[in-house]
Amino acid sequence: MGLLAGFHDFVWTATGVAAIWLVRAARRRSIDRVSLTLVFVAGVAIASTAPHPEPAHWRRAEQESTDRLAKIRSRAGRKIDKVFGEDAGLARALLIADQREIPTEMRERYAAAGLVHLLSISGLHVAVIASAMELLFQVARLSRRAAILWTFLGTGIYVAIIGAPPPAVRSAAMLGVTMASRVAQRPSSPWAALAIGAFAPLVNPRTALDLGYQLSVLGMCGLIAGGAASRRYLGATLNGWRAHVSRELVVSVAASVVTAPLVAYRFGSISLIGPVSNLFAGPLIGVAQPMLFLALLLSPFERVARFCADAVHPLLLLFDQVASSAASVPGGSVAVHATLLTAGCAAVAAAGTVVACTSRFPSRPALVAVMASSLMVIAPTPRLLHSGEVELHVLDVGQGDAALLRTPAGRWVLLDAGPGWDGGDAGRRTILPYLRRRGGSLEAFVLSHPHTDHVGGAASVLAELEPHTYWDAAFAGGSAAYIASLATAREEGIEWRRVHPGDGMAIDGVSISFLAPDSAWTVGLMDPNLASTVTMIGYGVVRFLLVGDAERAEEEWLLREYPMGLRADVLKVGHHGSSTSSSDAFLAAVQPRAAVISVGARNQYGHPSNDVLRALANAGAEVLRTDYSGTVIARTDGRRVEMEAGGERWELELASPKLSSESDSIFRPR
Repeated sequence: MGLLAGFHDFVWTATGVAAIWLVRAARRRSIDRVSLTLVFVAGVAIASTAPHPEPAHWRRAEQESTDRLAKIRSRAGRKIDKVFGEDAGLARALLIADQREIPTEMRERYAAAGLVHLLSISGLHVAVIASAMELLFQVARLSRRAAILWTFLGTGIYVAIIGAPPPAVRSAAMLGVTMASRVAQRPSSPWAALAIGAFAPLVNPRTALDLGYQLSVLGMCGLIAGGAASRRYLGATLNGWRAHVSRELVVSVAASVVTAPLVAYRFGSISLIGPVSNLFAGPLIGVAQPMLFLALLLSPFERVARFCADAVHPLLLLFDQVASSAASVPGGSVAVHATLLTAGCAAVAAAGTVVACTSRFPSRPALVAVMASSLMVIAPTPRLLHSGEVELHVLDVGQGDAALLRTPAGRWVLLDAGPGWDGGDAGRRTILPYLRRRGGSLEAFVLSHPHTDHVGGAASVLAELEPHTYWDAAFAGGSAAYIASLATAREEGIEWRRVHPGDGMAIDGVSISFLAPDSAWTVGLMDPNLASTVTMIGYGVVRFLLVGDAERAEEEWLLREYPMGLRADVLKVGHHGSSTSSSDAFLAAVQPRAAVISVGARNQYGHPSNDVLRALANAGAEVLRTDYSGTVIARTDGRRVEMEAGGERWELELASPKLSSESDSIFRPR
């Protein structure tokens, strides 16, 4: 511990010295200021995340500060929900850097369009608010110095009102440095401002791991480098609107290149259309941001606040339309299967690009960037290690269902394939990259029912991975995505099999049994939900139960047919937690210790139901939601279950009742 503390203090001292050196180098306009900035930011991240002992009162103070800020952001979030209505998810992202309410498919659409950085508080957002304030104070005939001072104070109030999210703190710190230099009438280096801005939010070390903070710092690094490149290489060769558009395009390209490694690793795609889409989206945010903040500021006056929110609604619709149009351009984004190796190569390429943009001698850093890019292309894709246990992965696919079962030998079974949307689907965007990073063949696909939110990504997965079998409840009719999945299965020679109670398969010691639906039960039904495939997975004494979108009528059928055979340790909750499912009698029969709800953030259906959440809690189940925790994983060796969600792991406390002969018999697939 002493060594760790010493290392921590050394790095903090080194980064402090680097900061001073950086400022002096910037004053001399030294070429090395870019390298120093990169070293400084990296050193701060290392120092912030290094384990080190802290006095108990420091930890308490830090926790109390974090709790206070969380309460402020939560209060602001509730005001935003009340004022903005259906625009609340986007308004939360733009105002308080809260992306939890952004649906997965929307977030991926913005990533494909190259606009995902605008969903966090970037320098643009705070600068727009500050510019509006300064203009207002100048109109009020304040002196230049007074206008700058009041603008700085107003920006601080804005950051405090929204709960001081790390990107906003970074932007405000940079703005403070710039304003101080204006008041002192002294030149300032944007790299020195960036270093100070990147350091400021790291009072809380965990900030270094925040996606919004990372995008904010890297995006600003790209903007500064792009600005330097445009001044150096465009110079006075262009003028008028052509010069403005060219400069903006160069800056946007640089920002896209610098943020590409992080976006690719987190979202599985690289946007090629991003530099163009930013030319249209940036001005829209510049106009919308002050109106958004004004609506939040006036939230105590509900009618006035709603008037402002209604006024900004067309701008948000247009902003979203820009993202949708850019994401739908053929070849506008490229799906990538990022690993730590490829992300590292991309990071080196991005750093080389930054140095090349700002250096008088760009050939060497440009060569490094090209070599790193080449290595990224030809590098083999390493597979994530498999523990050898049985794993159930409930994927975060937004408002839909997709679960992957992994056998001890590393083979997979896919149960539902998530939603589809215009220009993409969960198969291409989520499931295929997820499987490729982990390796292993896909043995079978099991479809619960033919609604698009369950079968939307099936055709993409079937065409790419060609499993041996397609299990289907065969409900008459279905969506276009369902028909496409059947056509793909036929083209690829995949065996189609209809689900009957008692059917199933055994793979590497894992038994997969289908409890429903029964053809005699489904013959008079009109709703595919009531004919959902119900799957029981068994390994040792551990059971996983997946019920698709089964509603109470099908649950009652299951209770009649298997009165003692529904017990399961992990339940994938039916119908995304809708009140139409998960009756008290059904939960009493299942006795789940963990209940996983696959649901999209701020979905239009209001899933999950509060009544269902209470019922699950009363049944003794630990509730996990993909909209809160992302992908949820349950691992078992046949005796114990380990859960993983939100970056944390813990062992599930099992009830371990004895299995009856009837319960045991359902795990012998025909």
